[in-house]
Amino acid sequence: MTETGLYPAEILIPDGADMEKWACVACDQFTSEKDYWEKLAEFVGDAKSTLKLTLPEIYLNDCAEERIKEINANIKNYLDSGVFKTLPRGYVLTVRTTPFVKRRIGLIACADLEKYDYKKGVKNLIRATEGTIEERIPPRLKIRENAAVEFPHIMILFDDERREITEKLYERRAEFKKLYDFTLNMGGGHIEGYFVPETEKVAEKFAALLEEDRLNQKYGTCDKFAFAVGDGNHSLATAKAHWNKVKETLTEEERKTHPARFALAEFNNIYDEGIYFEPIYRFVSGVNRAEFIKELKAAAAGHYVITDGDGKTEVKGNAALPAVISAIDGFIKGYIEKHGGAVDYVHGEENLIKLVKADKTAVGVMPDVLNKSDLFKYVSESGSLPRKTFSMGMGVEKRYYLEGKKIRI
Repeated sequence: MTETGLYPAEILIPDGADMEKWACVACDQFTSEKDYWEKLAEFVGDAKSTLKLTLPEIYLNDCAEERIKEINANIKNYLDSGVFKTLPRGYVLTVRTTPFVKRRIGLIACADLEKYDYKKGVKNLIRATEGTIEERIPPRLKIRENAAVEFPHIMILFDDERREITEKLYERRAEFKKLYDFTLNMGGGHIEGYFVPETEKVAEKFAALLEEDRLNQKYGTCDKFAFAVGDGNHSLATAKAHWNKVKETLTEEERKTHPARFALAEFNNIYDEGIYFEPIYRFVSGVNRAEFIKELKAAAAGHYVITDGDGKTEVKGNAALPAVISAIDGFIKGYIEKHGGAVDYVHGEENLIKLVKADKTAVGVMPDVLNKSDLFKYVSESGSLPRKTFSMGMGVEKRYYLEGKKIRI
């Protein structure tokens, strides 16, 4: 069978936990909204929760070392005290509703890290969609290298225009054992999960996507490109860095099956109705508004919008979106290095304008959105996009930590 880089797993789910308190949103969300995380912590209280097993990025500069030690201690405690039950080798079919979409179907499975690389221009089966900043890997690696279990928020896309895989499993979901069905906290919507034991049948479906005739007809090339990382690029890059360190201690035979080689993720069809791309806005603070806006308009050509919280300035141009975003980010970096300030990344125009209005030293920059149907073709031809080019939905729609997998023997 054709190698795809996707494998089933022995997935961990909580046994008897309050699921609404157990699941929490991806750590890289709401990085300028501390009140979100404080309200979530108050809601969770003393209950078992993935909030206590992950590090929200808003706290990366706030006693991170102590928090990381506590996270690893909590993981060990949860394992030792029987919080988890282990499913047989297989997949989990997820069905998610959000405030913005009626249904998003996903498949929880493993990505083979030997088939993935985040470096620009690689032709691996699994590829990054955006540039990876290697400086962001070490703090994440500190958690992973001492943790026995991973809890991913990674979402990986595949290109199945005929909707033959996850959509067909969804149609048959009544045949599978239901694992969970609950409302997500903090306005995240609702989620259901079903255990899928059909490992070989699913693998055959994914292998069919890489048939040479199909690739040539669809893309005009036989590039074996199975999966594009949609969310969690840096988390998967961290898993890769960790695996590269682990495998140096193993024999060739041990490397074939070691659990750190396989990273758990949610796999989504890019044509799924619940998958849509949103732009990611730049929130720049600590700057002279008038000066910043004047210089940005002169430095970055193409189409985008600038806001000072009260009004908007549209910048027009014909440059391709990746080039526009590269120019904007290059200018912001240079400006901050010269004059000071900070940049954060925000989902949603309403959220951005709220933040800018509250800070008289802030400016919001709003690039256009990428057409999702162009993603695979662009990455195949040109490599990864600039980082933070697009987001799969709004912040509350991001994957919630729920399932886990052991990464140590």
